[in-house]
Amino acid sequence: MPKEFSRSRRVGEQMQRLLGEVLLRDVKDPRVQGVSITAVDVSRDLSHATVWFSLLDPEADPAPAGEALARAAGLIRGKLGRAMYIRQVPALHFRHDESLERGARLSQLIDQAVATDKDRHGDDE
Repeated sequence: MPKEFSRSRRVGEQMQRLLGEVLLRDVKDPRVQGVSITAVDVSRDLSHATVWFSLLDPEADPAPAGEALARAAGLIRGKLGRAMYIRQVPALHFRHDESLERGARLSQLIDQAVATDKDRHGDDE
């Protein structure tokens, strides 16, 4: 019977939990404040991990936070290595997750379309 979750997925989920803790406790760079880890995709051979992050302030520029995370990648990998029971911690690649902003924008467009439709047709329905 095959496993329900692959090892890379389980490692990614554990890394996501631990990354949140490491960012709160150990990374002192102020550009990392307000960063939330949304997902971690780990390669099948566990050598690379893409860490998706978003910002609590949707208007903020993600570039400084991404640079700060990339600079702290060595520290973060060290902390993960001490907290996880794996032979080698994957190389971390940080990417900004735009799905939250895109979802908020789509929701806003839908609300606008509904309001426009009500204005045109009234409350006939």
